[in-house]
Amino acid sequence: MAQDSNTLTPRKEWWLLVVLASIQFTNLMDFVILMPLGPQLMRVFNISPQQFGLIVSSYTFSAGIVGFLGAMVVDRFDRKKTLLILYAGFGISNLLCALAPSFEFLVAARVVTGAFGGIMGATVFAIVGDVIPDIRRGAAMGTVMASFSLATVAGVPVGLFLANSFGWHIPFFMLAGTSSIVLVVGYFVLPSIRGHLAHRGQASPFRAFVNLLTHRNHINSFIFMSAMMFAGFSVIPYISPYMVVNVGLTEKDLPYIYFLGGAATMFTSRYFGRLTDRFGKQRTFAWVASFSMVPILVLTNLPRVPLWATLIVTTFFMIFTSGRMVPAMAMVTASVQPKQRGSFMSINSSIQQFSSGIASFSAGLILNKTSAGTLTNYGIVGALAVATSVLCIVLSRRIRSAENSQAVPSPQEVLFETV
Repeated sequence: MAQDSNTLTPRKEWWLLVVLASIQFTNLMDFVILMPLGPQLMRVFNISPQQFGLIVSSYTFSAGIVGFLGAMVVDRFDRKKTLLILYAGFGISNLLCALAPSFEFLVAARVVTGAFGGIMGATVFAIVGDVIPDIRRGAAMGTVMASFSLATVAGVPVGLFLANSFGWHIPFFMLAGTSSIVLVVGYFVLPSIRGHLAHRGQASPFRAFVNLLTHRNHINSFIFMSAMMFAGFSVIPYISPYMVVNVGLTEKDLPYIYFLGGAATMFTSRYFGRLTDRFGKQRTFAWVASFSMVPILVLTNLPRVPLWATLIVTTFFMIFTSGRMVPAMAMVTASVQPKQRGSFMSINSSIQQFSSGIASFSAGLILNKTSAGTLTNYGIVGALAVATSVLCIVLSRRIRSAENSQAVPSPQEVLFETV
């Protein structure tokens, strides 16, 4: 029987969000814990930095490719069953990572993990869109997205402690064990979500996929989200090296950046969610994105300053760059009809993966290193991120809610339709 969001009591809705946030926490933890393990993995497997980069990127490209393929079928099943099956595969793939005896095996295991993790994250947001009413969806998105802050604040330090004390395998064993517990809880807590199946239609998966990609409102959302990823991930990957070689921090100072920034966003994500519900998605996004431009410019042009001053800048950077994602995701999730939401979010997840990779690569082409080891042109990267943020504000005004029938373009509107 289809699950109607109105049948959920506040307590059941709270437990639903707890489970979804826990699933998203382990998914994000799996991704963020790998990068600090680089020195250990390069030493244990005797690999180069480029080979370690392959371990990291194998997840991203796998998630992006499988996300597009999965978009053709993900809306044809109960979302609860889909999420639990994907999560079980995610847990098993983490176990394979923990047991990896060689570099090649670990790369293969990361490919499998990305295949499950990419669609799984998209399904989480699809469930939020299906079950949580639009009037409370901003706060719900803030709750689920706070899992990234928790992964940064608690997950990474704990994972690194376990890895340094007992070996690099242990964080992956920890993730596999935690996933097993959450999987069991999710089986009993998550409701059956089949409402989207009632309006699925009889179109072939490929035809439905093409229709999804060629709908004007969907195209606007995809372009908007691609620009969002570029505005963030052109700057984020190079924060740590810039702080060390240009600002003068030590490597031991870096955890303070992520701890304070993550701790702050654990609270501000929910606050931005409430603002989204109160003032509207587009208005909240425009204000938060505008405020985010200041710390972006300051951070990418930061001279040598005391640690406390650096932490103020980096914390505000994390607050506003992560904060703008809350109304953005609420906006994008509402831009598609429920019957297509799973496929749409799967494609959206793939676009996020590819766009973040392109952003990092493009910024790397702009940056240079002096003979003294300092980075140059980071300010240019920051200016480009600000310009893209302005573009995001403009693009956000073109996204319409599919939950307001009067605001939704006809399904026959396609890519080359006159705007």
